[in-house]
Amino acid sequence: MPRKKIKPKTKPKATKKRKPRTKPKKSSDYEAKDIYVLTGLEPVRRRPGMYIGSTGREGLHHLIWEVVDNSIDEAVMGYCDNIQIKLLPKGRVQVRDNGRGIPVGIHKQTKKSALETVMTTLHAGAKFGGKSYKVAGGLHGVGVSVVVALSKWMKVEVCRKAVRYVQEYSRGKALSKVKKAGICRQTGTNVVFDPDPEIFKEIKYDWKKILTHLRQQAYLTRGVKIFISDERGEEIPVSYSFYFDGGLTSYIRYLTRGEVPKHPNVFYVVKDIDEVMVEIALQYTDDLQGKEISFANNIHTEEGGMHLTGFRTALTRIINDYARKNEFLKKDEENISGDDAREGLTAVISVKIKEPQFEGQTKAKLGNPEARSAVEQVMGEAFRDFLEANPTDAREIVGKCILAAKARRAAKAAKESVIRKGALEGMTLPGKLADCSERDPEKTELFIVEGDSAGGSCKQGRDRTFQAILPLKGKILNVERARINRALTSQEIRALIIALGTAIGEDFDLKRLRYSRIVIMTDADVDGAHIRTLLLTLFFRYLRQIIEGGHLYIAQPPLYRIQSGKDVQYAYTDEDKAEILEEFKGKKNINLQRYKGLGEMNPSQLWETTMDPENRVMKKVTIEDAEAADQIFDILMGKEVLPRKKFIQTHAKKVKNLDI
Repeated sequence: MPRKKIKPKTKPKATKKRKPRTKPKKSSDYEAKDIYVLTGLEPVRRRPGMYIGSTGREGLHHLIWEVVDNSIDEAVMGYCDNIQIKLLPKGRVQVRDNGRGIPVGIHKQTKKSALETVMTTLHAGAKFGGKSYKVAGGLHGVGVSVVVALSKWMKVEVCRKAVRYVQEYSRGKALSKVKKAGICRQTGTNVVFDPDPEIFKEIKYDWKKILTHLRQQAYLTRGVKIFISDERGEEIPVSYSFYFDGGLTSYIRYLTRGEVPKHPNVFYVVKDIDEVMVEIALQYTDDLQGKEISFANNIHTEEGGMHLTGFRTALTRIINDYARKNEFLKKDEENISGDDAREGLTAVISVKIKEPQFEGQTKAKLGNPEARSAVEQVMGEAFRDFLEANPTDAREIVGKCILAAKARRAAKAAKESVIRKGALEGMTLPGKLADCSERDPEKTELFIVEGDSAGGSCKQGRDRTFQAILPLKGKILNVERARINRALTSQEIRALIIALGTAIGEDFDLKRLRYSRIVIMTDADVDGAHIRTLLLTLFFRYLRQIIEGGHLYIAQPPLYRIQSGKDVQYAYTDEDKAEILEEFKGKKNINLQRYKGLGEMNPSQLWETTMDPENRVMKKVTIEDAEAADQIFDILMGKEVLPRKKFIQTHAKKVKNLDI
């Protein structure tokens, strides 16, 4: 706060001149006593983000992955074929396997049980050397010990040589020594842990996220059965089991379900080369998008890495070689680009390597150069043989890539036309756009509104200082099956892109986004839902960075206006309506109005319910699982009728307030 200037009540008396004060000497007390040494698992509790990425939702689930990874490593080595995961009440998680069980003998270095050493010491385990594990996911050596550190309670049971051993832990420390607890027939390890609420503000698991991860592990580890059950008590207990003999070939068929394959045969190769085991499966479909999922030692490398780079290099080279050799490409035609070669491609790339070099503790990217060369060699040789042996498949694959290249050139011309149009118009933005006066993008927001009627109300009700309105006429083009050049023939889509200022495709630049919040605001009826889906499809397919940057929102206009005398309240859900009507019980002349469209609200109502930052409710659109989101878009907007019919039948009972 600024200091207040206070005038003296009387004129100050003259004082003798004093010698100027010397500045106090800076403290030089920086001694050995100021050096802190964190022991045991203290570093993990002090800086959990360094080990699990975050203390939010991703970090919480990472605890499960770390424990399951140990069981998967046993399965990869052939010592385990059954893994059970249970979500228990009060946030507890149980992971049980029938592997060899963690050793319990006294460790020479620590003078403690090997079990306690592994559970309470960073960088301790059998994965750093020796013959126990040829490959493993937890090469950082911080896996299960991190879970111990970040759990308020954990119990581990180990069965070895018909004896059950037990030890409990709390926040990184053993509560007692390893104890014998009877006999057992089946070897294995059973872990139950309770995440620490001091570390994790919200302990809530995402069932679908866990299922997706475990399904991946079952596909990647042929011959292992993974059983998962939800026994939290919040809903009726539900369970799934995964077992796939087909491995990655089965995984490709799962990922492409609902799509039309371009060629019948799934390409598959598995080969060991220079101590790197390479396994790849792929298939092309008629989709315009591609999916490449990469793994290193069964760990999903979301950011790819060297193995993915090697795969892409080999794929593009072999397709161009085949196209040239068989005269699909003429001498004067340019090569097929990497993007062209990956259009409609679904591929899974898995490597198993003795000493993986992951970038970061969360293992999102693989850095081993030898993985790149191994994948490039294996993929190059096997894919060349596949194309030669399957000329029909080869013709379809190369034909799709050439079509993608032609479409790319056409799309480039169309995009340049839109960009050129925007540049020539300068500050003359689309005529429909009612822009705001604020020029700082961080302070502005754009409402994409359905129709001129709602657009008129929004323009009158908005705060024109920072809120811009862009009304769209009718339903925009369905871009699920349309390339960019086709999409840009739509006047409404061109107007939206020019208003956003980012351009589109490879010319996209998020820094040029003219508004920090893009808000989709449509009617709460079937047409409004359809328009919202079309817009989400457009953003998901061609403007995904806006979603990933956290800039896309969906407005939540109220469904009901409830009035009794001068008391007016708005209900955004049926639950809200029930609560308000309960409050109004006993009052006379209750008026209940159901809003079917934004145009039914006057400007002041739109402002106070849907546009005023102080009162409104908005949902931020996120992409947490691109594969799952893509599948839903394909089902709802794709060509195949049967998957869409099944989806509608499954969700029909959940539909409310259907306007016909």
